[in-house]
Amino acid sequence: MNPKPPGPKRAAIDRASLIIDVRRELDQPARRLFGKRLLTLGGLAMLTGCSLSDEASVETFLTRVSRVNDRVQGWLFDPNRLAPTYTEAQITRPFPFNAFYGIDEVTVVNGDDFRLKVGGLVQDKRNWTLDALYALPKAEQITRHICVEGWSAIGRWGGTPFAGFLRRIGADPTAKYVGFRCADDYYESIDMATALHPQTLLTFTYDGERLPPKYGYPMKLRMPTKLGYKNPKHIMELFVTNTYPGGYWVDQGYNWFGGS
Repeated sequence: MNPKPPGPKRAAIDRASLIIDVRRELDQPARRLFGKRLLTLGGLAMLTGCSLSDEASVETFLTRVSRVNDRVQGWLFDPNRLAPTYTEAQITRPFPFNAFYGIDEVTVVNGDDFRLKVGGLVQDKRNWTLDALYALPKAEQITRHICVEGWSAIGRWGGTPFAGFLRRIGADPTAKYVGFRCADDYYESIDMATALHPQTLLTFTYDGERLPPKYGYPMKLRMPTKLGYKNPKHIMELFVTNTYPGGYWVDQGYNWFGGS
């Protein structure tokens, strides 16, 4: 005897659950697609090339929705458009601590023997001491940090323009990605257009003082055009590549582009 196909009630429950998952995928600031709150499941299925027949296909579908969102955000990104800036009076004090661990577990890096490793598609692969990094051209910004969890805070960051640093090490500007490895086992990657954005800073100070460990000493990449989880702290290594590097939260389902 052939097994009885699932009845309409089960199909309705599955569809309702899928709509909830897709809405969560698209409603978050980093995951809005075409500026709309929700496209039809049929339209999204056609767009992603997925059939929605079982749990595995639904998971593939949601992943592809996220990847389509990444491509659209990348296409819409304007490398010359600046994020808003603020005054000192508008700085959030204290600036919140946020990480995938508690504040009592903050990584402490010894700056005396620190060396920033540089690799991949760059001409100059020498390591950088903090003194050498501190001697680079300086810039400062007061910008808003936007967290995917729904809160935001305004902070004052100082460092060197990342585009200038990439030019200094001879990075291939046609490469797709810049990846980062951090002292606290975090890792992240960004698109080259964002890496070259004029407000993307390799930061060494916060609010006029040396960057404290809780905010990412010895250095943090600050990008006001990205959500908070895209801004890696405690950077120990960076590399330029055409091979997709992923990211700590991205590999757990977050959007890779992560635009704010």
